Parts: sequence; C-alpha cells; structure tokens
Amino acid sequence: MKKTNKKKLEEFIRVDHAGERGAIKIYEGQLLALNTIVKNDDLKQIIGEMKKHEEEHSNFFEDEIEKRNIKPTKFLPLWDLLGLGLGFGSTILGKKAAMLCTASVEEVIDEHYKSQIDQIEGDEKDLKEKIIKFRQDELDHKDIAYEKGATKKGVYSIMDKVIKTGSKVAIKISEKI
Repeated sequence: MKKTNKKKLEEFIRVDHAGERGAIKIYEGQLLALNTIVKNDDLKQIIGEMKKHEEEHSNFFEDEIEKRNIKPTKFLPLWDLLGLGLGFGSTILGKKAAMLCTASVEEVIDEHYKSQIDQIEGDEKDLKEKIIKFRQDELDHKDIAYEKGATKKGVYSIMDKVIKTGSKVAIKISEKI
C-alpha cells in the first residue's frame, strides 16, 4: 500500500485546522453583525447552521493536530481577527456581500480539498473519507450562498477576487508556518 508523505500530511492537517477555524470566525463575525447592526433572522439561521458544520470540521482537525502531535499554524490569532473582520464587514455590506463571502471562500476550499483528496493514499483512508465529507459540506454551503443571493456581478466581482486571493495566501502560509 502506498503511503502518504508525512510532511505533506502534516501540512494538510495544519492548514485544514486553520481553515476550518477561520470559517468559524467568519461566521462568528457575520453573526455578530446580524445580532447588532443588520437584522435578518433568515440569514442568521442559515449562517448558524453552516457554522455548526464548520465546528464539526474544526473539532476533527483539532483532534488530529493533538493525536499526531502537529504544531498548528503560528498565524491562528491573525487568522481569527481577519476572519471576524471579513465576516462582520461583508455582512454590514448586505446579504449579497455576506453570501458572496461564503461562496468565494467555499470555492477556494473546494479546490483545496479536491487537491488533498487526490494526494492522500490508502494508508490514510479515514482522513481521506473525512475530507471528502467536509468538501461536500463546503459545496453545500456554496450552493446555499448562491441560492440566498451571492453574486459576482459588478463590484462584487472585485470582492470575490480579494476574498479568494486572501484565502489562497492564508492557505499557503498556514501549510508551512
């Protein structure tokens, strides 16, 4: 049986841990805006449900970090702040922006998880199955975001590019540091 490269595996788990935690922080920022400035109970319920999935994902990777003795990224505190800010900021811009934030991040995560799935060998069957499941959850979040008004038209196309670029940079940094 082919074995997954240990260094690569550590990078996968470190970055997935950071990413799932970052997703929670984005949703926490969105919920903060929805509980203080923007009143939209429908959106609050949808985001709350998506946040529950991210908590499940994050808990899994938190356990993997501990079980495998992998150091989390040193950038977690910064990612926490940026995630909260992105979630809060996108939501005060309106429902379309809040949902685009989710769609943009999930599109990056879809590619990211797909790449990992393609690289994980049979010796890590359980990890691969979890990532396949989590990827499906993220795709579901993306679909919900588009159903609820996400758009890339006009100025939103710029927001999409900024969010995707920031997400890709955070992934690259978190894999290594």
